[in-house]
Amino acid sequence: MKVVVGMSGGVDSSVTALLLKQQGYAVTGLFMKNWEDDDDSDYCSTRQDLVDVASVCDVIGIDLEVVNFSAEYKDRVFADFLREYEAGRTPNPDVLCNSEIKFRCFLDHAMQLGAERIATGHYAQVREWNNDGRREYQLLKAEDGTKDQSYFLYRLNQQQLAKTLFPLGTLYKREVRRIAEQAGLHVAAKKDSTGICFIGERPFREFLMRYLPAQPGEIRSLDDDSVLGEHQGLMYHTIGQRKGLHIGGIKGNQDEAGEHEAWYVAKKDVKANVLYVVQGHEHPALLRDRLVATDLNWIAGRDPHTNWVYTAKPRYRTPDMPCEIDRIADGRAEIAFAQPQWALTPGQSVVVYESKVCLGGGIIV
Repeated sequence: MKVVVGMSGGVDSSVTALLLKQQGYAVTGLFMKNWEDDDDSDYCSTRQDLVDVASVCDVIGIDLEVVNFSAEYKDRVFADFLREYEAGRTPNPDVLCNSEIKFRCFLDHAMQLGAERIATGHYAQVREWNNDGRREYQLLKAEDGTKDQSYFLYRLNQQQLAKTLFPLGTLYKREVRRIAEQAGLHVAAKKDSTGICFIGERPFREFLMRYLPAQPGEIRSLDDDSVLGEHQGLMYHTIGQRKGLHIGGIKGNQDEAGEHEAWYVAKKDVKANVLYVVQGHEHPALLRDRLVATDLNWIAGRDPHTNWVYTAKPRYRTPDMPCEIDRIADGRAEIAFAQPQWALTPGQSVVVYESKVCLGGGIIV
């Protein structure tokens, strides 16, 4: 079976290609160039990543293809990224990149190359399931719960999962690095990439200001509407943000130890261009026990049950939280949590699980 592996130059995708080659697949590596605006800057590692991919393919003994999806990325992912920030929300472009680039453009290109499957270095699993005589593909969490990436893959559909392999789904990260080291892959100890792929390690606000110029406005207290300072643009802030407000010296509520509590972003009024803040991590304005999600995708192609107990992740780094889906109608889902959630952020994804099975999810409004 011919498999095309999406290779980024990191240890995960390198070991993915290695394992599939060892298992007898006819493997081709494919390097995707998805960003061009400043690939000669200190923050873009595309050139070095391609060198690393070429070296790994040479060691493994597989062919390498290079494809440029920069135009598709800018049109399908980055344009949406900017629109969301302009609207006062905080998007997660990695989710859209997976569904639109890695599992659409990449999948289509791989099929044109004659592949029967694609594979990536994501920590997740695919299971073929017999559902009352109907073949169904389920997206499962990875065995390594600290690396599980199903949250970023919830927009995938049956057709995409049917063509996808995740060889790392049953492995732990330490095992992946050990396999790479034993095979003589020089990327065995390479640092994992962090942050949004086209931003890299640069200061986020500096990057965003190149595309969304500053729009100064007032910072006000949500409790008494008093003016506390000035922001440079609502798009540079997110719900729950503490750093970068530059109002830390303004006194107000005190905690049990008598220290003045920190200020947090609680609300954005886009129309009035006002940033509202509250004092204290546990302020009621930062806590919600329910949310509404739109832009829904249910992996099985059908709605989950309402009033069943599931778990959900309203952001990647939070643990799964018990919840019920109260209602699904008009492209919206109402989700109620067993306990209040902190700083639910419009624009972020909420992903629903039944045990280890990722059911899908949507965007928080």
